[in-house]
Amino acid sequence: MGKVLILAEKPDQGSTLASQFKPKRHDGYLEIPPNEVFTDGAYVTWAVGHLCQLVSPEDYKPEWKKWSIDTLPMIPDRFQYEVTRSKAKQFQVVKKLLKKPTVTEIIHAGDAGREGELIVRNIIQLSGVHKPMKRLWISSLTPKAIYDGFQQLKDESDTRNLYYEAYTRACADWVVGMNASRVYSILLKKHGMSDVFSAGRVQTPTLALIVKREKEIDNFKSEPFWEVLAKFDIEGKKYEGKWHQDGESRLKEKKMAYKIAQFCEGKDAQVHELVTERKEFQPPLLFNLSSLQATANKAFKFSPKKTLDVLQGLYQKGIVSYPRSDSNYVTEGEAETFPEILEKLSAFSEYEHLFPLPYASILGNKRYVNAKKVSDHYAIIPTEQVKDPSKLSGDEQKIYDLVVRRLIAAHYEKAIFDYTTITTLVEKRAAFISKGKQQIQEGWRKVIFQNEKDDDVILPNVQEGEEGKVIKVDVKEGKTQPPKRYTEGQLITLMKTAGKHLDNDELEKILAKSEGLGTEATRAGIITMLKDRKYIDVKKNQVFATDKGKVLIDAIGDKILASPEMTAKWEQRLAEIGQGAASAATFMEQTKKLSAKIIEDAVEAESKWNFSGYDTESIQRKGKGKGKSFSSKSFGPCKLCDGKVVDKGSFYGCSNYVKTKCTFTVSKKILGKTVTQANLKKLLSEGQTDLIEGFKKGDKTFNAKLEWKENKVQFLFKK
Repeated sequence: MGKVLILAEKPDQGSTLASQFKPKRHDGYLEIPPNEVFTDGAYVTWAVGHLCQLVSPEDYKPEWKKWSIDTLPMIPDRFQYEVTRSKAKQFQVVKKLLKKPTVTEIIHAGDAGREGELIVRNIIQLSGVHKPMKRLWISSLTPKAIYDGFQQLKDESDTRNLYYEAYTRACADWVVGMNASRVYSILLKKHGMSDVFSAGRVQTPTLALIVKREKEIDNFKSEPFWEVLAKFDIEGKKYEGKWHQDGESRLKEKKMAYKIAQFCEGKDAQVHELVTERKEFQPPLLFNLSSLQATANKAFKFSPKKTLDVLQGLYQKGIVSYPRSDSNYVTEGEAETFPEILEKLSAFSEYEHLFPLPYASILGNKRYVNAKKVSDHYAIIPTEQVKDPSKLSGDEQKIYDLVVRRLIAAHYEKAIFDYTTITTLVEKRAAFISKGKQQIQEGWRKVIFQNEKDDDVILPNVQEGEEGKVIKVDVKEGKTQPPKRYTEGQLITLMKTAGKHLDNDELEKILAKSEGLGTEATRAGIITMLKDRKYIDVKKNQVFATDKGKVLIDAIGDKILASPEMTAKWEQRLAEIGQGAASAATFMEQTKKLSAKIIEDAVEAESKWNFSGYDTESIQRKGKGKGKSFSSKSFGPCKLCDGKVVDKGSFYGCSNYVKTKCTFTVSKKILGKTVTQANLKKLLSEGQTDLIEGFKKGDKTFNAKLEWKENKVQFLFKK
């Protein structure tokens, strides 16, 4: 018969797959002795993530090495992969095992998803080996799941279309990314920016969403408004209401607000209308990766990448199911295991108070159990190998607890609230609205929201027609607020919806027929890439677009490269390739045409570009090396010592800081305006800058120069 070679995606995954078969360890692989599953024994080896990569442009044609508009678009006739240099040693180990005459069958044991499909098949293709292959397809790494998986291997043809999808995605991203990055980097260099501007099929539309929000905030003009609040005493029952007319409670004139308040002071009041609406809330759906990333970000400020990394660790330990799942559902097979899993969980002190469960089983509940809505993987759930949360590290405990509680909550009743609206009339003319809510049934909220602060008002039990008095009236001044910056968790949800704002747990209804930006597996990586490429900053979990990010999106404008809708359509077509319902060749032809269009659009738009509001001087290519590498170029003499003023990242500072702790600094941004290098030089040489327009303080804007006075930067206003 011969030995079997099991090819996993990562070393720890390989070890887990082999562990119950008493393997012998070698350099870069494990050897399993003959047993009931592998009668002649087996080898287990692994990739280290992507062992192979698409080759660089110059490997196709030497003239593509030079960055020049004339060589664009670069479209290879046939795409080629090569071994990543740093991983060549492991590739040789894998290749040698693949070529062993005693190895007669390969088991593809990469992650059960698109990327895993591509990683392992690329290695086999590059090694030039053609041997019979089977596919291990499992959704958890428990000993039972692994054992059962090896007993029920898929035919390699069952997952071949997923490989075509992943391969097409990689090639399409190469064509769009290489050509778009080159054309914008070359053209923006003519505008004084020597940095590399990476652009891509998914990262650029995602950045466009962030820049759009940044501009909405920048262009927002805050306006004052006034609200009239009254306190009522209706037959001894006290509550507050807010004046409103035609559905609007905000008054734009202060005078009018005080006039209404004066009119109402001490007057008679009557309960005109009482409306109570009962709302029922089903327990939330089980987690897929996006919803777990959004929840962990809201609860713990975890970045999407951190959530995925922690979850991957829990998966490797065999205690949660496959992390990169896009489904919120399970099949009946999984649902049948829930009572056993939950019984084990009930033994831990963290969860014992939540048992016994209102529903012992959810087997017949279509909200959770629906095989039609399980594609490659089911929802993220705890496996039968349950773990006492207190035995996990802090971060693992938090993520595991979220997953466990979602499953427990699914076995609880709905939560029921009564929402009450009281309309109170003062002198039968001025209407005041009071809103409150009352919990009728706690239901699943006992499991998930037990620590949540509830600011909702509980209103007294009044009846229509009851009368009383206004005992106090206040006028409250407010200001309209700009839109809020996205959190990283909201960004994941926004990518999933291709820019549509859908902030609830029923997303699956809207998204059933559409794909978002990227996939469950890639979204966290895209956000990390935008950070690494200095297009965005994340401060206190809020996402800011940098000037570099704004420059690129301004340059692209409303062209197809920045369109979320276009990218979502691509994802849909790629998914169809994965299902065998669309042609990869046709898709690649369209991609090649698109690349030519991207170049044409950029060249055509370049003459109209204007980046005067941005700090373009600091968008320069930095030296290679780890850590922050700021230019040592001097902008002028320090005002406090004999040092030179240099770029320190988010501010300009003195070169003597390390030696003498000289405190001279000038922030690069002051009240929303960038201090350009030209203005800094002027400040150092002449003591003041040119006039800078548009400083923002609260809802006011003003123009001023900056001057160096009394050993600090101060505003200098026109006299």
